[in-house]
Amino acid sequence: MSEGAAEPPRRPGPIGGDMAAIVFGLARRFRLPPLTERHSSRAVLGLFAFVNGLIAIAAMSLVALVTGEPFVFPSLGPTAFLLFYTPMLPAASPRNTLAGHAIGAAAGYLALAVFGLLHDPPALASSVTAARAGAAGLSLGLTSGAMVWAGVPHPPAGATTLIVSLGILREPEQLAVLMVAVGLLVLQGFAINRLAGIAYPRWSPPPPAA
Repeated sequence: MSEGAAEPPRRPGPIGGDMAAIVFGLARRFRLPPLTERHSSRAVLGLFAFVNGLIAIAAMSLVALVTGEPFVFPSLGPTAFLLFYTPMLPAASPRNTLAGHAIGAAAGYLALAVFGLLHDPPALASSVTAARAGAAGLSLGLTSGAMVWAGVPHPPAGATTLIVSLGILREPEQLAVLMVAVGLLVLQGFAINRLAGIAYPRWSPPPPAA
């Protein structure tokens, strides 16, 4: 690297995480010297977070609009932030992300079945009954325990399981769409992180450093 050229950011960045490294990698990839020099400023990092979040959810919203399927749901937001803020954490790996949301969806559906709520309207459209509260508690407990037992923690899955156990998304085909949406977001995370020079894993998280 020539004298005076910007150096790659040391982790963690000025606000923690790897976002500064991603911005630096993208700026260097696309040969944008002003952005390379200011990659670690809060203004630039905030703008990157804004644009990246906007693009991620806008893409899902467009797919939802075209297909008429629920490709946008609340737990995609925190998953997107994880993928681009701390992509090298185990929780952000493709394995943990996909397995975590799958566990959350399955636990939510099982909780609906246990409490006889598979065909009831969503809690937000009616009232929160004792059965609904039980389903929500059971689903979150199952999701938390199963992710720990399986070694695939992914915090946003806790929101996914409540989306299902509260009846917002409860049909099997809706849950399949949910998982496709998570998969598309993981692909976007893989593409952007690798483009920035971040060694985002193909599947399992990297082993911890010695």
